[in-house]
Amino acid sequence: MSTAVQLRAAMVEGLAQAGVFTAPGWRAAAGAVPRELFATSYFRPVPGSVPTRFQTVRQGEPGWLESVYADETLITQLDRRTGPDDVSGETVQGSPSSSSTLPSLVLRMWQQLGAETGDRVLEIGTGTGYSTALGAHVLGDADVTSIEYDPGVAESAAAALKEAGYAPRLLIGDGLRGAEDGRPYDRLIATCSVRYVPLPWLHQVRPGGRILVTLSGWSYANALALLEVTGPGEAAGRFLPGATSFMIARPHDRPPRPTLTLLPGDERASRIDPAKLDDWTGGWIAQLAVPSAERLGAGPDQILWDVSTGSQARTSPDSRGGWTVVQRGPVRLWDRVEEAVRKWQSAGEPSQEAFRVTVSAARQWVWLGADAGLGWELPV
Repeated sequence: MSTAVQLRAAMVEGLAQAGVFTAPGWRAAAGAVPRELFATSYFRPVPGSVPTRFQTVRQGEPGWLESVYADETLITQLDRRTGPDDVSGETVQGSPSSSSTLPSLVLRMWQQLGAETGDRVLEIGTGTGYSTALGAHVLGDADVTSIEYDPGVAESAAAALKEAGYAPRLLIGDGLRGAEDGRPYDRLIATCSVRYVPLPWLHQVRPGGRILVTLSGWSYANALALLEVTGPGEAAGRFLPGATSFMIARPHDRPPRPTLTLLPGDERASRIDPAKLDDWTGGWIAQLAVPSAERLGAGPDQILWDVSTGSQARTSPDSRGGWTVVQRGPVRLWDRVEEAVRKWQSAGEPSQEAFRVTVSAARQWVWLGADAGLGWELPV
């Protein structure tokens, strides 16, 4: 038995013990798909480097195969252009822009999607092709269509899928617009995050079909939503448990911005603990309140910067054991965040699972309790 097969079997057993497999066929898929074909090289973060630097790990190097079969995400591209094989030096700096997501998350999502034999599935974001291969193994090549935005990434994925023995339908283009043919699909799964649900998806998934997508934003707070299409251009759903995060779809990412310069503004006492924004749900609530803002900092020292208006807010501890906030610009960012977080706190700080989402051409609405109660519109 080869080392790869042994490591794959050990990974599958670990995933089984962790309760990852909840539907038929997916354990067999994890044991059959050779992940090493989809991650022949990748970037590994250099521990302790600030800003983060990355080291290339190539096929055959010490630790390469062991990391392939660890339950971890493997970064395969930086800055939307640099792959591991493009780097000749020891380390490189950049922002991750493509990856092979950790197997446990990919497998959980495929099962949460609830796709069954005979269902036609549209996958948004082929990436390395590993997730696509898992779907094709269980559902069959003919029923899986996958779209990749980056032509270079798509080319590598197509080669890896072919070598692994899979032949799903592969497309290159903006997956937020759906597939070109507009055929009705039974399921849609996104391996990227979006700021709002693209309306073309709601016309390409049949009524009664499901969409599984991570909703995110420019503060990079994430929430995994499972939607049912209720009619052409309409859907409703809920948020699922767990800390699921994906890179944001490139057309939804924040626009280029200058280097942040903190400027003077109006100062007052904060009515909430800024560290609440470090909470998984608390940070998401803040993002819903100020969807055009980027969040920096942590703990008592939070920074909000509105990408569209240049508005700023920053917090810091005061001498009395509380916190101060300085705000400037046309949007009072901290005022909106305070209001949202205090309403969430008054409701008992429920997790994301308590929230619902409804989508139509008129608006996209995330809400808690009655539809007219606590809620926010997504920035369509």
